[in-house]
Amino acid sequence: MAPATLLNDRYFNPDPRQRELARSLYQEAAGLPLVCPHGHVDAGLFSDPAASLGSPADLLIIPDHYVTRMLHSQGIPPESLGVPAVDGAAVETDHRKIWRTFCENFHLFRATPSGGWLSLELSQVFGIDEKPSAGNADRLYDLIAEKLATPAFSPRALFERFNIEVLCTTDPATSTLEHHQAIRASGWGGRILPTFRPDAVINLDAPRWRDHLDRLEAASGVGIKDYAAYIRALEQRRVFFRSMGAVATDHAVLVPDTLVLDSIETETIFQRALRGEASAMEAARFTAHMLVEMARMSIEDGLVMQLHPGSLRNHNESVFRRFGPDVGADIPVRTEFTRALQPLLNKYGNDKRLTLVLFTLDESTYSRELAPLAGHYPALKLGPPWWFHDSPNGMRRYFDQVMETAGLYNTAGFNDDTRAFCSIPARHDVWRRVSADWVAGLVAHQIVDMEDSGEMMKELAIGLAKRAYRL
Repeated sequence: MAPATLLNDRYFNPDPRQRELARSLYQEAAGLPLVCPHGHVDAGLFSDPAASLGSPADLLIIPDHYVTRMLHSQGIPPESLGVPAVDGAAVETDHRKIWRTFCENFHLFRATPSGGWLSLELSQVFGIDEKPSAGNADRLYDLIAEKLATPAFSPRALFERFNIEVLCTTDPATSTLEHHQAIRASGWGGRILPTFRPDAVINLDAPRWRDHLDRLEAASGVGIKDYAAYIRALEQRRVFFRSMGAVATDHAVLVPDTLVLDSIETETIFQRALRGEASAMEAARFTAHMLVEMARMSIEDGLVMQLHPGSLRNHNESVFRRFGPDVGADIPVRTEFTRALQPLLNKYGNDKRLTLVLFTLDESTYSRELAPLAGHYPALKLGPPWWFHDSPNGMRRYFDQVMETAGLYNTAGFNDDTRAFCSIPARHDVWRRVSADWVAGLVAHQIVDMEDSGEMMKELAIGLAKRAYRL
């Protein structure tokens, strides 16, 4: 059986001098704890000490849209992979069969970041150093399933084994955070923190906005009949999230437009939304205004504000109708930041109490807009290469296009942004290796010295993220 190829010097430059430096820098950082300030792992995994990660298909295939989107691109439909259907249609329930389909098509992940993560997961988490294939699918399934059934592979045990210092989840503004409360009540020492995500209630065109507003009213205890009450309800929820340890908010928008609307317009739009009459233009203006309001609240309560624009969600309408969101059909669009963010930055960009972490799927904005903005405004930090660019080449492009203008200390380090719990160490490993190679290149070109290189490596591995998110 062909062994998996995980070379010790993967992602390092082949030049012997730079490779030696990169290896040394990586070794200094490899054992540092993992700080995970933004992600989508379900807190429910950790609320029950006896919780299981399920089957190999549950763990590595069904919830991972990186995996299912690649297979879908080759004509393998989501239902054959066990992805739950929202329209009630039957989907494959034989997890061994799902696993076989994955293994038979593992070659599709060659030279992709997903392939690298999966290979490293299999090797370092499960001790499997061979490539999945049709021939070994059943044996690998049994090996993984056997281990997942043991206490050493419980979510809490793996959290400790992975050396995770802190893991932040992403939670709707209306959540009761019951799993976080259960974790706290259990006395377990793992640090799992919620993140406040209000998209469903501040984007007036969000699906079932009125239902989410009713939930906000119930969760906050504030009767929401006007805009002022709506703001009080949101502020109340932020207080609750902070009491549960939250350090950040998270906002996903198609475009990062910001506006400062007067009280008459905000009330007018809000009342129209309550009646189901708000237009698309009004909804866009309201969201743009609410981003400024969220910045104002962050200055007051200290929550770091994250902004993720530029993804056209649910591009494949038939897949969305059948399977709902987050199944791999989100596609990047061109994004403009300089003019879009100017109202917010003119109002709050010079206030050091605000930390606004920006992400983008439009790499053309790195050197033209984002790096110059972050290199000027005290409130701004640049998040790491995100989503489609969370890859060795994406990271290299980020370092090349951002760092000279923004400066290392105006970036926010790394976050894994994943739903796939066992991929967290693999994702951090790629970042640390590519970071080590970049810093080694600076030393090789005599841009920084060895003393600075060691400090830079520690910042990239852990320090920048801890500082940006106040962890």
